[in-house]
Amino acid sequence: MTSRIAAIRKAIDAARHPALYMVDTISSLASIDYRHDEWGVDVTVAGSQKGLMLPPGLSFNAVSEKALRASQGAKLPRSYWSWEEIIANNKTGFFPYTPATNLLYGLHESLAMLMEEGLAKVFARHARHAEGVRRAVRAWGLEILCAVPEEYSNSLTAVMMPAGHDADALRRVILEAYDMSLGTGLGKLAGKVFRIGHLGDFNDLMLAGTLAGVEMGVPHKKGGVLAALDHLAESARAAPRKAA
Repeated sequence: MTSRIAAIRKAIDAARHPALYMVDTISSLASIDYRHDEWGVDVTVAGSQKGLMLPPGLSFNAVSEKALRASQGAKLPRSYWSWEEIIANNKTGFFPYTPATNLLYGLHESLAMLMEEGLAKVFARHARHAEGVRRAVRAWGLEILCAVPEEYSNSLTAVMMPAGHDADALRRVILEAYDMSLGTGLGKLAGKVFRIGHLGDFNDLMLAGTLAGVEMGVPHKKGGVLAALDHLAESARAAPRKAA
Protein backbone atom coordinates (compact mmCIF):
# COMPACT_ATOMS: atom_id res chain seq x y z
CA MET A 1 0.00 0.00 0.00
CA THR A 2 0.99 3.64 -0.29
CA SER A 3 0.64 6.27 2.41
CA ARG A 4 -1.16 9.59 1.97
CA ILE A 5 1.95 11.68 2.52
CA ALA A 6 0.47 15.16 2.02
CA ALA A 7 -2.60 14.39 4.15
CA ILE A 8 -0.44 13.13 7.03
CA ARG A 9 1.64 16.31 6.86
CA LYS A 10 -1.54 18.38 7.14
CA ALA A 11 -2.62 16.35 10.18
CA ILE A 12 0.75 16.89 11.88
CA ASP A 13 0.57 20.62 11.21
CA ALA A 14 -3.06 20.83 12.37
CA ALA A 15 -2.06 19.20 15.67
CA ARG A 16 0.98 21.52 15.90
CA HIS A 17 3.09 18.48 16.69
CA PRO A 18 6.87 19.07 16.64
CA ALA A 19 7.77 15.58 15.37
CA LEU A 20 10.03 15.18 12.36
CA TYR A 21 8.15 13.71 9.40
CA MET A 22 10.15 10.82 7.93
CA VAL A 23 9.17 8.85 4.80
CA ASP A 24 10.54 5.59 3.37
CA THR A 25 10.40 5.74 -0.44
CA ILE A 26 12.59 2.71 -1.19
CA SER A 27 9.78 0.83 -2.97
CA SER A 28 8.25 3.87 -4.65
CA LEU A 29 10.83 6.46 -5.72
CA ALA A 30 10.93 6.75 -9.54
CA SER A 31 7.83 4.53 -9.76
CA ILE A 32 5.16 6.64 -8.04
CA ASP A 33 4.88 10.43 -7.83
CA TYR A 34 6.66 11.75 -4.71
CA ARG A 35 7.36 15.35 -3.63
CA HIS A 36 9.69 15.86 -0.67
CA ASP A 37 9.53 19.66 -0.51
CA GLU A 38 5.96 20.22 -1.67
CA TRP A 39 4.54 17.69 0.81
CA GLY A 40 6.60 19.04 3.73
CA VAL A 41 8.65 15.93 4.48
CA ASP A 42 11.62 16.34 6.84
CA VAL A 43 13.62 13.20 6.01
CA THR A 44 13.17 11.02 2.92
CA VAL A 45 15.00 7.70 2.72
CA ALA A 46 15.53 6.02 -0.66
CA GLY A 47 17.56 3.16 -2.12
CA SER A 48 18.99 2.18 -5.46
CA GLN A 49 17.47 -1.28 -5.80
CA LYS A 50 13.84 -0.70 -6.82
CA GLY A 51 12.53 2.03 -9.11
CA LEU A 52 16.05 3.26 -9.84
CA MET A 53 16.76 -0.15 -11.40
CA LEU A 54 20.15 -0.81 -9.77
CA PRO A 55 21.55 -3.46 -7.43
CA PRO A 56 21.39 -2.66 -3.68
CA GLY A 57 24.23 -0.54 -2.36
CA LEU A 58 23.30 3.13 -2.64
CA SER A 59 21.09 4.97 -0.17
CA PHE A 60 19.85 8.54 -0.39
CA ASN A 61 18.46 11.06 2.08
CA ALA A 62 16.63 14.30 1.36
CA VAL A 63 16.74 16.40 4.52
CA SER A 64 14.82 19.54 5.51
CA GLU A 65 16.30 22.50 7.38
CA LYS A 66 14.24 21.47 10.42
CA ALA A 67 15.79 17.99 10.37
CA LEU A 68 19.29 19.43 9.98
CA ARG A 69 18.77 21.68 13.00
CA ALA A 70 17.51 18.71 15.02
CA SER A 71 20.54 16.68 13.97
CA GLN A 72 22.94 19.41 14.97
CA GLY A 73 21.37 19.67 18.42
CA ALA A 74 20.98 15.94 19.04
CA LYS A 75 23.11 14.39 21.80
CA LEU A 76 23.05 10.73 20.75
CA PRO A 77 26.37 9.32 19.47
CA ARG A 78 26.44 8.91 15.69
CA SER A 79 28.89 7.99 12.98
CA TYR A 80 27.36 6.48 9.85
CA TRP A 81 24.06 8.33 10.38
CA SER A 82 25.64 11.76 10.77
CA TRP A 83 24.93 14.06 7.81
CA GLU A 84 27.53 16.79 8.41
CA GLU A 85 30.52 15.07 6.79
CA ILE A 86 28.74 14.00 3.61
CA ILE A 87 27.09 17.41 3.16
CA ALA A 88 30.49 19.09 3.41
CA ASN A 89 32.07 16.66 0.93
CA ASN A 90 29.14 16.74 -1.51
CA LYS A 91 29.75 20.46 -2.11
CA THR A 92 32.87 19.50 -4.07
CA GLY A 93 31.44 16.30 -5.56
CA PHE A 94 33.13 13.84 -3.20
CA PHE A 95 32.24 11.34 -0.46
CA PRO A 96 33.79 11.17 3.02
CA TYR A 97 34.10 7.39 2.59
CA THR A 98 34.84 4.97 -0.24
CA PRO A 99 31.98 5.38 -2.74
CA ALA A 100 30.31 2.61 -4.75
CA THR A 101 31.66 4.14 -7.96
CA ASN A 102 30.26 1.49 -10.30
CA LEU A 103 26.76 2.02 -8.88
CA LEU A 104 27.08 5.78 -9.30
CA TYR A 105 27.85 5.26 -13.00
CA GLY A 106 24.78 3.01 -13.14
CA LEU A 107 22.70 5.66 -11.37
CA HIS A 108 23.76 8.21 -13.98
CA GLU A 109 22.41 5.91 -16.70
CA SER A 110 19.23 5.07 -14.76
CA LEU A 111 18.40 8.74 -14.34
CA ALA A 112 19.05 9.33 -18.04
CA MET A 113 16.63 6.50 -18.90
CA LEU A 114 13.95 7.94 -16.61
CA MET A 115 14.33 11.43 -18.01
CA GLU A 116 14.26 10.13 -21.57
CA GLU A 117 10.95 8.33 -20.97
CA GLY A 118 9.62 11.26 -18.92
CA LEU A 119 8.47 10.91 -15.33
CA ALA A 120 4.79 11.37 -16.20
CA LYS A 121 5.02 8.43 -18.61
CA VAL A 122 7.03 6.39 -16.09
CA PHE A 123 4.32 6.87 -13.46
CA ALA A 124 1.55 6.11 -15.98
CA ARG A 125 3.32 2.91 -17.06
CA HIS A 126 3.57 1.74 -13.45
CA ALA A 127 -0.11 2.54 -12.84
CA ARG A 128 -1.11 0.61 -15.97
CA HIS A 129 0.88 -2.49 -15.04
CA ALA A 130 -0.33 -2.37 -11.43
CA GLU A 131 -3.96 -2.29 -12.54
CA GLY A 132 -3.28 -5.25 -14.82
CA VAL A 133 -1.96 -7.24 -11.86
CA ARG A 134 -4.95 -6.31 -9.71
CA ARG A 135 -7.37 -7.41 -12.41
CA ALA A 136 -5.57 -10.74 -12.64
CA VAL A 137 -5.75 -11.23 -8.87
CA ARG A 138 -9.49 -10.54 -8.82
CA ALA A 139 -10.08 -12.91 -11.74
CA TRP A 140 -8.22 -15.63 -9.83
CA GLY A 141 -10.70 -15.14 -6.97
CA LEU A 142 -7.94 -14.02 -4.60
CA GLU A 143 -7.75 -10.96 -2.37
CA ILE A 144 -5.39 -8.01 -2.59
CA LEU A 145 -3.88 -7.32 0.82
CA CYS A 146 -4.46 -3.56 0.56
CA ALA A 147 -8.19 -3.09 1.20
CA VAL A 148 -8.48 0.59 0.24
CA PRO A 149 -8.29 1.28 -3.53
CA GLU A 150 -7.02 4.83 -2.94
CA GLU A 151 -3.97 3.34 -1.23
CA TYR A 152 -3.07 0.68 -3.80
CA SER A 153 0.63 0.56 -4.62
CA ASN A 154 1.64 0.89 -8.27
CA SER A 155 5.02 -0.68 -7.63
CA LEU A 156 4.07 -3.89 -5.79
CA THR A 157 0.97 -5.97 -5.09
CA ALA A 158 0.63 -8.32 -2.11
CA VAL A 159 -1.79 -11.20 -2.73
CA MET A 160 -3.57 -13.13 0.03
CA MET A 161 -3.49 -16.92 -0.21
CA PRO A 162 -6.73 -18.84 0.49
CA ALA A 163 -7.14 -20.40 3.92
CA GLY A 164 -5.21 -23.64 4.22
CA HIS A 165 -2.59 -22.70 1.60
CA ASP A 166 0.99 -21.67 2.40
CA ALA A 167 2.27 -18.72 0.34
CA ASP A 168 5.90 -19.71 0.88
CA ALA A 169 5.22 -23.23 -0.38
CA LEU A 170 3.67 -21.69 -3.49
CA ARG A 171 6.68 -19.42 -3.96
CA ARG A 172 9.00 -22.42 -3.67
CA VAL A 173 7.06 -24.42 -6.29
CA ILE A 174 7.06 -21.52 -8.75
CA LEU A 175 10.78 -20.88 -8.21
CA GLU A 176 11.70 -24.53 -8.73
CA ALA A 177 9.34 -25.19 -11.63
CA TYR A 178 9.50 -21.90 -13.55
CA ASP A 179 12.66 -20.17 -12.27
CA MET A 180 10.64 -17.15 -11.13
CA SER A 181 11.03 -15.56 -7.72
CA LEU A 182 8.06 -13.92 -5.98
CA GLY A 183 8.34 -11.75 -2.87
CA THR A 184 7.58 -13.20 0.54
CA GLY A 185 5.24 -11.99 3.23
CA LEU A 186 7.01 -10.26 6.11
CA GLY A 187 6.34 -10.44 9.84
CA LYS A 188 2.81 -11.52 10.69
CA LEU A 189 2.09 -11.96 6.96
CA ALA A 190 4.75 -14.66 6.55
CA GLY A 191 3.22 -17.63 4.74
CA LYS A 192 -0.03 -15.73 4.14
CA VAL A 193 0.82 -13.52 1.15
CA PHE A 194 3.12 -13.46 -1.83
CA ARG A 195 4.21 -10.24 -3.51
CA ILE A 196 4.38 -9.41 -7.20
CA GLY A 197 6.78 -6.60 -8.05
CA HIS A 198 5.91 -4.55 -11.15
CA LEU A 199 8.36 -1.68 -11.10
CA GLY A 200 11.49 -0.39 -12.74
CA ASP A 201 12.52 -1.51 -16.22
CA PHE A 202 9.32 -3.49 -16.80
CA ASN A 203 7.12 -3.95 -19.86
CA ASP A 204 3.91 -5.69 -20.97
CA LEU A 205 5.55 -8.98 -21.97
CA MET A 206 7.45 -9.19 -18.69
CA LEU A 207 4.20 -8.65 -16.81
CA ALA A 208 2.38 -11.28 -18.90
CA GLY A 209 5.14 -13.81 -18.23
CA THR A 210 5.10 -13.06 -14.49
CA LEU A 211 1.34 -13.53 -14.24
CA ALA A 212 1.49 -16.72 -16.33
CA GLY A 213 4.04 -18.14 -13.89
CA VAL A 214 1.76 -17.34 -10.97
CA GLU A 215 -1.33 -18.72 -12.70
CA MET A 216 0.39 -22.05 -13.33
CA GLY A 217 1.00 -22.48 -9.60
CA VAL A 218 -1.57 -20.62 -7.55
CA PRO A 219 -4.93 -22.16 -6.50
CA HIS A 220 -7.30 -20.02 -8.52
CA LYS A 221 -10.17 -19.56 -10.89
CA LYS A 222 -9.23 -19.35 -14.55
CA GLY A 223 -8.76 -16.12 -16.47
CA GLY A 224 -6.31 -13.99 -14.50
CA VAL A 225 -3.73 -13.64 -17.27
CA LEU A 226 -6.45 -12.99 -19.84
CA ALA A 227 -8.00 -10.26 -17.65
CA ALA A 228 -4.62 -8.55 -17.37
CA LEU A 229 -3.94 -8.85 -21.10
CA ASP A 230 -7.35 -7.37 -21.92
CA HIS A 231 -6.55 -4.39 -19.69
CA LEU A 232 -3.10 -3.92 -21.25
CA ALA A 233 -4.56 -4.02 -24.76
CA GLU A 234 -7.42 -1.63 -23.93
CA SER A 235 -5.16 0.86 -22.15
CA ALA A 236 -2.62 0.73 -24.98
CA ARG A 237 -5.34 1.60 -27.50
CA ALA A 238 -6.57 4.46 -25.29
CA ALA A 239 -3.09 5.98 -24.87
CA PRO A 240 -2.31 9.03 -27.07
CA ARG A 241 -0.09 8.17 -30.01
CA LYS A 242 2.89 10.08 -31.28
CA ALA A 243 2.44 12.04 -34.45
CA ALA A 244 3.97 10.41 -37.51
